[in-house]
Amino acid sequence: MVKVEIVEEKDNQETNSPYASSSSSRTSSSVSLSSVGSELDGEESFYERLAALVDIVPPTTRHKISSRLSKTTGFFKTTVSALLVGLPLALSLEDEAKIVAQEKEMLAQQQGAQHMASMYAPPIAGENQQKGVVPPGF
Repeated sequence: MVKVEIVEEKDNQETNSPYASSSSSRTSSSVSLSSVGSELDGEESFYERLAALVDIVPPTTRHKISSRLSKTTGFFKTTVSALLVGLPLALSLEDEAKIVAQEKEMLAQQQGAQHMASMYAPPIAGENQQKGVVPPGF
C-alpha cells in the first residue's frame, strides 16, 4: 500500500525553481512555464528534442513506425519512377498511334479519289463501249 504525504514548502528554500512562487499556495497556478521553455530554445535544436523522444516510444512501436515509413517511401519512389518512365512512353505511343491512323486515313482518301476518278474518267477512243440501256417507259 502507498502512503501519500503532503509536504509544505518553506520560504527559506531556494527560489531558483520555475515552479516556486512568492505565495506558497498549493492551489495557485499563476506560475508560467514560458521562462523555462525560452531557456531551452537556445540550447537545444529541434532534432535534439526529437531524438530525445526516442526513449519515450517503446521499441516495438518504433519498429512499426519505421517499417511503415519505409514501405510508404518505397511506394512513392516506385510510383514516381513509373511516372517518370511510363508517362513519356505512353504519350509517345499515343502520338505514334495517331500518326498511323492519319496515314491510313490519307491512304484511304487517296484510294477513294483514284477509284472515283477511274469511274468518271472520260472513255478512251477506240475502246468498245457499251451503250446504256434505257428502261421502257422513258
